Amino acid sequence: MNTPQHEILSAGPLLDASGSLTTAGWSRQPMLDCNLEKANFYGLKFLQPLRVKRWDYYAIFTPTHFFSFTISDIGYLGMIFAYVLDFATATFQEEAISVPFGSQVELPRNSQEGVSHFDNSKVSLRFSVENGARHLAVNWPQFGSTSLAANINLACPPEHESMTIVIPIEEKRFYYNRKINCMPASGWVRYGDSEHSLNPETCLGGLDWGRGVWAYSSFWLWASASGFLPDGRTIGLNMGYGFGDTSAASENAFILDGRVHKLGTLKFEYDSQHFIRPWRMKDEDGRLELVFTPFYERVAKTDLKLLNSEVHQMFGRYRGTMVTNEGQSLIIENLVGFAEEHHAKW
Repeated sequence: MNTPQHEILSAGPLLDASGSLTTAGWSRQPMLDCNLEKANFYGLKFLQPLRVKRWDYYAIFTPTHFFSFTISDIGYLGMIFAYVLDFATATFQEEAISVPFGSQVELPRNSQEGVSHFDNSKVSLRFSVENGARHLAVNWPQFGSTSLAANINLACPPEHESMTIVIPIEEKRFYYNRKINCMPASGWVRYGDSEHSLNPETCLGGLDWGRGVWAYSSFWLWASASGFLPDGRTIGLNMGYGFGDTSAASENAFILDGRVHKLGTLKFEYDSQHFIRPWRMKDEDGRLELVFTPFYERVAKTDLKLLNSEVHQMFGRYRGTMVTNEGQSLIIENLVGFAEEHHAKW
């Protein structure tokens, strides 16, 4: 059986005056103010900003395509990227821009409000939060040999629950992360000569919002999906481990119609030499058992000496069973999502 996890129920600061976490655990909504200015992990204080990591990663699931847009600042480098996957043809396109010291990258303090922005006159991304919705505006005229633009609204009312986790990493390092699944998407994406209209009855968005100070050498697994059950209810997955001390709480959960159903420890079984082979995920309490069958492998490698990263992000379909907090059994079939292994020195 899993050990009890700590659910954070009261608001407060993320870090105390000494730069230590005030608490560790998980919550259904972000409860802590992300006061990164209190971070205290280097004797040479002026070097600390170079080790703070911040990112907003949006994922858009449609019946035919996956679209992703990211604005990030890893301290000494801003990284802006987007990619598109056509499920039927397995056609994939990714473009990225690196900006020394995060120049022109704007990221808000907390996930509930503010604007994330990058504009270098060639590429513009703007993510804003207001009135129970998230708005994404993207203009990337030279996206490989074609162009990419988007105007997307993601519905996210205050009662929509998310998987938020706060965990320590080594001494005085930490990770504050919010994952939002299954936000109904409307608007459009133009990719080349095609325009994709987004219907909230068939299209959903997700957000990976991360802030923290990581160990230089890091590893993690992450699996996610946002889709629909046959009866029309939304179903989201968020599962992972490997990036810190999860004794207070894991990030494992599924999200049914906007409500988090928390899980404990999960076991991942996969072939790290052949990622395209089926993956299996199973929890210790018998509430989740899934098989993930990939149909496309995205490999992203970066080698900039100081920064070294390798990601194998597999897109595929989930099938299996899950059990809600109330004991209801759910059958999952052909739920499109992804699972990834990531090694980084950053």
